[in-house]
Amino acid sequence: MEISEELRCLFSGKVEERDGSYVVEIPEQELRLGDLQAEETYRVAVLPVPTTNEANNTDADPQVDQVPQTPPIEEGEQRTVEIEDIGDQGDGITRVERGFVVIVPDTKQSERVTIEITDVRENVAFAEVVERVSYYE
Repeated sequence: MEISEELRCLFSGKVEERDGSYVVEIPEQELRLGDLQAEETYRVAVLPVPTTNEANNTDADPQVDQVPQTPPIEEGEQRTVEIEDIGDQGDGITRVERGFVVIVPDTKQSERVTIEITDVRENVAFAEVVERVSYYE
């Protein structure tokens, strides 16, 4: 599946029935990061979470528990990124594949840095600056 470069956020959620309609709630964090604005209109893609069998390319069994996607980044990995935003606690925020958030302390918005991933969790990773990179490199 091809993922658009225009992807603003990616999260997992459940479709809930409310007053005769179906609703998917957007996490508040996505609005706080500034990628989405309340009352704006966005295109939404709804994808099924693959079951264990689908992930192994075998016949799907609807009774099998669904497996969440793994983070697209690993501890010890180094990447050069641009800090997209500053969080509420003053740490830099960048995103990698599938909109996965990486928190980078001691950085400024729009700064380019090479980072090393120090901690990976289900929905977020943390990194340290290895090198500050010039925009002309």
